[in-house]
Amino acid sequence: MKIDIPTQNRNSKLTLISSAFLAATLLVACCDGAAIHSESQNKPHEHKLSDKEHYGNEKEHNEDYDHEAFLGRDEAQTFDQLSEDESKIRLGKIVSKIDKDGNGFVTFKELKEWIQFVQKRYVTEDVERQWISHERDGDGKLSWIDYYNVTYSFVDSNDLETEGLANGASSYSEIIERDQNRFKAADKDGDGTLSKDEFADFLHPEDGGPHMREVVIYETIADIDKDGDGLVNMEEYLADLWTGGEGAGTEPEWVEEERNQFRQYRDKNNDGKLDRQEVEDWILPPDFDHSDVETKHLIAEADEDGDDQLTKDEIVNKHDLFVGSQATDFGDILIRHDEF
Repeated sequence: MKIDIPTQNRNSKLTLISSAFLAATLLVACCDGAAIHSESQNKPHEHKLSDKEHYGNEKEHNEDYDHEAFLGRDEAQTFDQLSEDESKIRLGKIVSKIDKDGNGFVTFKELKEWIQFVQKRYVTEDVERQWISHERDGDGKLSWIDYYNVTYSFVDSNDLETEGLANGASSYSEIIERDQNRFKAADKDGDGTLSKDEFADFLHPEDGGPHMREVVIYETIADIDKDGDGLVNMEEYLADLWTGGEGAGTEPEWVEEERNQFRQYRDKNNDGKLDRQEVEDWILPPDFDHSDVETKHLIAEADEDGDDQLTKDEIVNKHDLFVGSQATDFGDILIRHDEF
């Protein structure tokens, strides 16, 4: 494969490389060793409220998932700074923000809007941070060449076909080509540059509109399909979900459940492999809403009187479910959620 490479900084060096589509940390260092860019991305098909599993082995409930869904990933990371009493007080302050009409009850709609806001804020902050890093002309437009020069300036033309990169990519050329294809898909108005909104679609295609669906499907198959036949077989499907194998210990029970899911629901034509349409049905189900499911779960767990809404006392009484029994950095979340 041959691609056009813009002028590069030959003295730049790589500390750790990933493109926007790879689930890894990108850290590009200048020749003096100072880091100039560091971001992390989810694979496009891993679109959920938390990186944690909601239910672990033997269906054991993992409240860390709920904490990240309710607070956001950053705010849910530390729980050791406050006493239990102080964490309850600050949780109560968050509840007052969720109760937008101030009637003393958190409805399904209000809690769902809060969870969606928290998740959207993560994307918004990521886009803003990367936009500042990449869009250096100040004209509100980002060209492919500008993106390339910031992200891949360290790549020497002699290294483009380097084999054995992480996360399933076989060469820098493959990574760059995928990013370029995603860039073109995100360029909704076709003017050759990305606005900030289009850049958001580029960075988080799973949250983009219908014009990004093909990118998500294509990249998902490319990431999982190890034998290059354009299909996802059972082995590839499970390898994407569990990095088990020889020396990994006892196989968790849920792996067998996933085998059954593959056979009974994913592989609809029963040929032992997932084709493009079957992958789309798997990763982009039309009727599944993570925030809706999580809202129902939280209300079901905390609604003591069964009225399908939550009071501040009901939420605080179940503070372990929402924020854990220790603490988190509520001060920061309260300041930054004024716009909600």
